[in-house]
Amino acid sequence: MYKLIAIDVDDTLLTDDLLVTPGTIEAMESAIAQGVTVTLATGRMFASARKIAEQINLNVPIITYQGALVKTLLEGEVLYERNMPTEAARKLQQFCQSRGLHLQLYVDDELYGTEDNDRIKAYSKLSNIPYKIEPDFDYLIEKPLHKMLIIDEPEVLDGLIEELRPLIGEDVHMTKSKAHYLEFMHKEGTKGHALAFMAQHIGCTMEETIGMGDAWNDRELIQVAGLGVAMGNAIDSLKELADYVTATNNEEGVRHVIEKFVLKPH
Repeated sequence: MYKLIAIDVDDTLLTDDLLVTPGTIEAMESAIAQGVTVTLATGRMFASARKIAEQINLNVPIITYQGALVKTLLEGEVLYERNMPTEAARKLQQFCQSRGLHLQLYVDDELYGTEDNDRIKAYSKLSNIPYKIEPDFDYLIEKPLHKMLIIDEPEVLDGLIEELRPLIGEDVHMTKSKAHYLEFMHKEGTKGHALAFMAQHIGCTMEETIGMGDAWNDRELIQVAGLGVAMGNAIDSLKELADYVTATNNEEGVRHVIEKFVLKPH
């Protein structure tokens, strides 16, 4: 019997219209009624993820910033937190500055950019979160950061990964959440680490967990979960790792998994 379900948000729980279908909400509520802990596991910041969680009446700790922060919804209590190593953050900021790259910082659950451009506007709209412009990142970089994010063309990001690996790869977790988003967290700021923490927190084994996702940033979640599920719309490399491939985010793939493995286990 599964006791903990962790669900990615974008392109997994949400349809392309950024909605959670009534059928999916119903399945999640039925699982919760059976005593299953259902949570979100997202790269989004807490303030953004909380808006989704409130839509579906969740009242559990949620996994945010790719796993760098696990925080309770009602009391806002921090249960698990891993910040970017400051030295690596400085190196990354200097690298981006020298290349003129678009870098975003997340400080005290607020989003910062150095200039008001189309990239931060689009990101803000998607995540339903306001942003602040601070041309001087030098003082912000010294503060606790849950993550840093570069937005660029997919092929540019792929090249950057190769360049940045020798520079800071030992110290940080690098992952892509979308083709245009390259994200940087603490080494233990992964959805896999956060799922393991959550399992321990509620008192279940990893075999009793389900993790669902669609993108490369869900890799650790899929790998450590007892049942690792890739969405029908997931990238191929994730499908190859998964124990099970469900329907797409627009076809209620999450609902299908909950009904098949939790509500009507065979």
